[in-house]
Amino acid sequence: MEPEPTAPPPWHSLDGAAVTARLGSDADHGLSDTTAESRLAQYGPNAIREGARRGPLRMLAAQFADFMILLLLAAAVVSGAVGDAKDTAVILCIVLLNAAVGFVQEYRAERAMAALQRMGAPGAVVVREGRRQAVPAETLVPGDLVLLEAGNLVPADLRLLEAVDLKLGEAALTGESLPISKRTGPRADADLPIGDRDNMAFKGTIVQYGRGRGIVVTTGMATELGRIAGMLEGTSDTRTPLQRRLTVFGRQIASAAVGVCGLIFAVGLLRGEPPLQMLLTALSLAVAAIPEALPAVVTVLLALGAARMARARALIRRLPAVETLGSVTVICSDKTGTLTRNEMRAVEAFVAGARGPLAGLDSARTPAGDLFRALALCNDVTRAGDGKLLGDPTEVALWLAAEEAGLASSAGLLGGRLFELPFDSERKRMTTAHREGEGIVAYTKGAPETVLARCTTMATATGTVPLPHSTTMAAAEDMAQEGLRVLAVASRRWDRVPADGSAEVVEHGLTLLGMVGLLDPPRDEAKEAVATCRAAGITPVMITGDHPATARAIARRLGILDDAGTVLTGRELAALPDEILRARAGEIRVYARVDPAQKIRIVAALQAEGEIVAMTGDGVNDAPALARADIGVAMGKAGTDVARESASLVLLDDNFATIVTAVGEGRRIYDNIRKFIRFVVACNSAEIWTIFLAPFLGLPVPLLPIQILWINLVTDGLPGLALAAEPAERDVMRRPPRPPQESLLGGGMASQMLWTGLLMAAITLLTQAFAARGGNGHWQTMVFTVLTLAQMWQVLAVRSEHDSLFRQGVMSNRPLLGAVTLTFALQLAVIYAPPLRPIFRTAPLSAGELAGCVAVSSVAFVAVELDKWRRRTRRRKDLARPQGTRLA
Repeated sequence: MEPEPTAPPPWHSLDGAAVTARLGSDADHGLSDTTAESRLAQYGPNAIREGARRGPLRMLAAQFADFMILLLLAAAVVSGAVGDAKDTAVILCIVLLNAAVGFVQEYRAERAMAALQRMGAPGAVVVREGRRQAVPAETLVPGDLVLLEAGNLVPADLRLLEAVDLKLGEAALTGESLPISKRTGPRADADLPIGDRDNMAFKGTIVQYGRGRGIVVTTGMATELGRIAGMLEGTSDTRTPLQRRLTVFGRQIASAAVGVCGLIFAVGLLRGEPPLQMLLTALSLAVAAIPEALPAVVTVLLALGAARMARARALIRRLPAVETLGSVTVICSDKTGTLTRNEMRAVEAFVAGARGPLAGLDSARTPAGDLFRALALCNDVTRAGDGKLLGDPTEVALWLAAEEAGLASSAGLLGGRLFELPFDSERKRMTTAHREGEGIVAYTKGAPETVLARCTTMATATGTVPLPHSTTMAAAEDMAQEGLRVLAVASRRWDRVPADGSAEVVEHGLTLLGMVGLLDPPRDEAKEAVATCRAAGITPVMITGDHPATARAIARRLGILDDAGTVLTGRELAALPDEILRARAGEIRVYARVDPAQKIRIVAALQAEGEIVAMTGDGVNDAPALARADIGVAMGKAGTDVARESASLVLLDDNFATIVTAVGEGRRIYDNIRKFIRFVVACNSAEIWTIFLAPFLGLPVPLLPIQILWINLVTDGLPGLALAAEPAERDVMRRPPRPPQESLLGGGMASQMLWTGLLMAAITLLTQAFAARGGNGHWQTMVFTVLTLAQMWQVLAVRSEHDSLFRQGVMSNRPLLGAVTLTFALQLAVIYAPPLRPIFRTAPLSAGELAGCVAVSSVAFVAVELDKWRRRTRRRKDLARPQGTRLA
């Protein structure tokens, strides 16, 4: 039975059975797979419609709407109007090539972003054909039976059939800040406001407490959230802050370039140059000089960088996070599962009054054998059908220790028990009784302070001795101070099952078998990642709900905390005023016994001191802190839907080292963006300087319009884009984070662009003067070639701000090497290919002339390399100075 296609009824006014029947579903078994598939085809995906994505045709058409392209088209029209069909055809070809490059860039960025969004798509747990299964949320259909638990995002509008202590956060939909308690009964008023429909769960709201079960009544744009989205449809500015800065930067350059090109046109007319020739020159130079592709190229760099991070197990959910990562100064990380393995291991033991490694015990001897037997039997671990152990992580660790000792028999898996006293939070211990020979043995394990208080003797290799309580308790405290979770294990033997099975009787007069110390060991790669952070000027901070001693021990093992470092507990944090916390936040490296709500105060305190903070989290209550941090980092494995939705970055492997890798990738991307800007602006300014200064030096116009457009096409295209593949510099994680307020052209880049642009123009004009005054009829082809090749030398030189190309290795960026080689080959084709020479007005150069052009153009490369050598030398001298006398 298919649901009725008419207008939906007020679902909240119907009882559960009526809703289920109306939707042709089953309250226990859900839909069949076949029905779900047919309804998906009928109703479409359960997704909020995005602002219409531009299809390939619209993307292509948009390339011709750019102001600079319109200028080129105007130049083609003017050229055609005066009968110069050849120039018109060439200009149109260049327009088409530019459009093709722009289209490919935008299309690749769109596909990369779509792939990232698919990776981040939320899921849902449904019951279909009576089987519980996880499915993508967008495949839900009306009639699906959905299961909810704390931390989930509600995937569609549901009529609740079951609600166990269920509370939903509906602030995103209704503005109500408090969680709403849910029920299942019908409400009589058909016109109730959304906020009062307490038997409904709406798409996009958050399960904050409890669990529930509901049937999907509407999906996609038919949901309440979809209705709101429909009212708000329209385009929005999703550009990153960097892109917006680049747009402003591009407009400033455009204004200056148009002004200079107008001046060149006026000067040319005053000198008696042909008006059409000067108009085309000015228009071509304006097109070449303005870096109109900068924002689009940056989008490509960011999107491809995000895709590269995804392959490294770091999923970027918000594109601006890529650039922000490069500025992170503090990483606040959870301990369990991020810095540690999230798998408890039994590592230490205290047996017969002596402490040592658990692995060093001989299970064939007493009392070690009795201890391992107790670990296996006094244990609630079970085994799944696939052989995986199920149970509390601590109990799994104890059972594995017994198994490694060869004493974890099948009886240890909930078998062979006569009776038990389960663990509870008041007693802090548990007891199980088992038959042993003709008698009964009861094993008790729990917190040392509660078990030791009920022990009178201690097992040794020669029998039992009176228990030295003070010495044994001191050993337990020493183990705890080293970050171990300590459990005491004891036993008592009986001839028969005691008539009084209460804890007061059974857990009395015990014999201590030993104590076991457990630890969630640090990840192997975490210590190296912490050291990398410190070298990169990033402060790692541990925030955990665990015991201070455990937090201190792990932090010291990882290098986060030194011996003199302090650990601030949640109770101490609650007592600190905000101004004192801000003053101390820069010194504290470990926070223990902290609840998720206190993470917001920690983030705010660090941000108030000018820090750029990355914060990890996995729970529902972590979401506000993740949203408040500059970079919210959610766990992909252990994290809730809410945490992932609030985060900018999702760790697919829940690993601290992955955060550090992502920071390094963010720095690499930002470096490459700066290199691209440095290259493009310096080269474009060289073209402007060349055309602008020639008349003042008494030289004719150095380049024809078609030659200017060609240089712009071959140099700003593939070589510039190939800089995106530039590997990270050697010191990328050995230098401090860049200040967030630093200008895009900071670090002396503006002056470098100015002098390199002037230098390339100077060697081009010197070539023109030398060749023209020497009567060389090929002078314009030589000028054309020198300026093109100088820009190729420039792109090789700007691959690093500090290292020489020879240290980097020419082959370390193969795409760039290929782009430079191709550009050189295309330039040779323009010079020597007979079909192309008339188009570009070139003449074949002799071998000597070509060698001279290569040599002269390389001056740009040599000058940049010498400047890098000068700065490296200055840096070494600066580092050798005493701290107080270093240069600013």
